[in-house]
Amino acid sequence: MRPAPAVVAMGVAGCGKSAVGEALAAVLGAAFVEGDRLHPPENVARMARGEPLTDALREGWLDAIGQRIAVSVASGQGVVAACSALKRSYRERLRGFCKDIVFLYLEIDPATAKQRVGSRPGHFMPASLVDSQFATLEAPAADERALTLDATRPVGDIVASAVSLLGEANS
Repeated sequence: MRPAPAVVAMGVAGCGKSAVGEALAAVLGAAFVEGDRLHPPENVARMARGEPLTDALREGWLDAIGQRIAVSVASGQGVVAACSALKRSYRERLRGFCKDIVFLYLEIDPATAKQRVGSRPGHFMPASLVDSQFATLEAPAADERALTLDATRPVGDIVASAVSLLGEANS
């Protein structure tokens, strides 16, 4: 029996992780984990003040996401999580909870990301932090289990491409 799928929609703020992740989970019949909801209040307050998170501040958050992924997979439920997973070390930390995670890297340019983040009403992440996200970003390398998609495309197109590529990756 093949293990339940575990996918992480990743990328900088504004790339569409949540929208793509939620839509992909619906198509796959998988659980959806919204990584932003798992940030501790201190992290949210820090980002709301325009202060980027450090690696140390991200550890507990990554572990919370990883634990949610592991619980879903262990119960036989597929799962799609939205998590920036900006650095290889963050992705490796998540893989510590589920070695079979496939990362869906939603690639976007800084100008589009800033525009999107700036137009989100009520979100804690200010557009001023987008540059720090790009400074931290380590795009997935060829030896990582990751698929790269153009995040400027419509969500439905991204999801259709992801479903196709995930099918190829699992065959």
